[in-house]
Amino acid sequence: MPNFDGMTDHSESRCENCIIRELNALKALKKEELKQISDSKISRTIKKGEAIFREGEQLNGVFCVRNGVSKLSKISENGKDQIVKIATKGEVMGQRSLIAEEATNLSAVALNDMEVCYIPKSNITKTLTDNPAFVAAILKHMAQELKQADDLIVNMAQKSVSQRIAEVLLYLEKNFGCDEAGYFNLVLSRADIAAVVGTATELCIRTLAKMKKQQLIATKGKRIRILNKEGLMQLQNGSKF
Repeated sequence: MPNFDGMTDHSESRCENCIIRELNALKALKKEELKQISDSKISRTIKKGEAIFREGEQLNGVFCVRNGVSKLSKISENGKDQIVKIATKGEVMGQRSLIAEEATNLSAVALNDMEVCYIPKSNITKTLTDNPAFVAAILKHMAQELKQADDLIVNMAQKSVSQRIAEVLLYLEKNFGCDEAGYFNLVLSRADIAAVVGTATELCIRTLAKMKKQQLIATKGKRIRILNKEGLMQLQNGSKF
């Protein structure tokens, strides 16, 4: 886990003033509870490629994403990295492990430079005891994550690699937008795309090359942009293109 010693908090990032909390369970906290968290939390910049925490660590707090994107992944029995989620602004990472008092089941690695707030365990556990609305918000979030895990299992079992890659590309455009040239703002390596869809990097590269030949997408180095959104949607739904 990154070293948070010596980091200075900033008044503009105090929890009671932060709009990010409206995106997660922290919105259920009372003003006094938010002030207590602000007094103890630590804010930090995480550099691209740096691990926020690693699979198997025992966490003593949770991480709220103020800015940036990280990948949550798990190492399979054959040693391959399987990305199960991309965490963005507003996500609170590590809460399942903290509440269950278990080691982390996933690793979190920054995909670009990030700003995160580390909230110590004592603040979370006390609030869980004192605030039923916060408990309900946490449970709702975990239920949503279970649904996403169910969808991931079905996709892996029933959809082809081409369908899954088309789905990822459409997701990237929808959730992260594009630059002025039309390329995705979030740049994923071919290995990361392969890890999201659960396939070999080589097959991912061949599939993207085929999509490029079909003029569904254009590429420039690692960057990707969609040329034919309707065609990708057809491919995602299993129709031949």
